Amino acid sequence: MIERWRTDSAACCAPPVGPPPVLLLAGEAQSAKATRNFVREFVPYHVPGVSEEYVETVALVACELVTNAIRYGTEPGDSVRVVLDADDNRTRVEVHDPVRRRRRPRPRPVSHERDRGRGLIILDALCPGAWGVDDVPLGKAVWAEVKAT
Repeated sequence: MIERWRTDSAACCAPPVGPPPVLLLAGEAQSAKATRNFVREFVPYHVPGVSEEYVETVALVACELVTNAIRYGTEPGDSVRVVLDADDNRTRVEVHDPVRRRRRPRPRPVSHERDRGRGLIILDALCPGAWGVDDVPLGKAVWAEVKAT
């Protein structure tokens, strides 16, 4: 009986195959590039045959979410967490930051004078009706789902 348990436990504890679904990032501007690279590795692995255009759309959405989380949801020394889930129908991107109640994302009117504030406009265009904000135990999660074409 002990031998059987050891065999079963080794199988259950094997490391996952392929890129992991979670990436922990420093709350710094350089994290946007790491996010794009993470998406470009994760999505094609978990959804074989997906188009490069689709991968780049998911990368743009993830990058916008991370940039907003760093800009509005962190303070020096904080980190953000990116969580991906992909299948043949859609890819869900979640970005967790430590700020919960204040500074929740909200769309702003289009302005040609500001050089910021376009992230949610991009989300609305790429993920119409498929993004939102949830409270999580240590902050909030802003999520978006990119539909497969």
